[in-house]
Amino acid sequence: MNELDDIDRKLLALLQADDRLALAELGKKIGVAPSTLNDRIKRLVRNGVITGFHARVSSDAIGLDLLAFMLVGWSDPKVEPMFLDKIRQSPAVLECHHVTGAWNYLLKVRIRNTRELEAFLANTVKAVKGVQRTETLIALSTAKETWALDVPK
Repeated sequence: MNELDDIDRKLLALLQADDRLALAELGKKIGVAPSTLNDRIKRLVRNGVITGFHARVSSDAIGLDLLAFMLVGWSDPKVEPMFLDKIRQSPAVLECHHVTGAWNYLLKVRIRNTRELEAFLANTVKAVKGVQRTETLIALSTAKETWALDVPK
């Protein structure tokens, strides 16, 4: 892991909360000159600690009301490259994790409704030859969802 000092940790926490804060405001909150913070941010980006700056869009505001988690399984290892290729092409898939246990992958999917979920399942996941089983969990509500990481010391 890259060596991070307390200033880097404070900076990362503030940027994760609001990456649109001006350097002057960040400097006041951390107690460091804006030019120093600019250099630190550039270093954190260059070192791969910060991987980008993004707008978080409300899924409800754009009509993506259904959040589902999908477990996908197969027994033939030759299925994996085809599956990953198909999944990477789908904008509905927010996350794709290789997991332990009885399943091969766990998907996090945002989609409009159950009709679109059924189509996604048929035309994307089960369209991959060799996918043998799936289990889909639909989230009824979300108590916590964050992208902010607690940066360890």
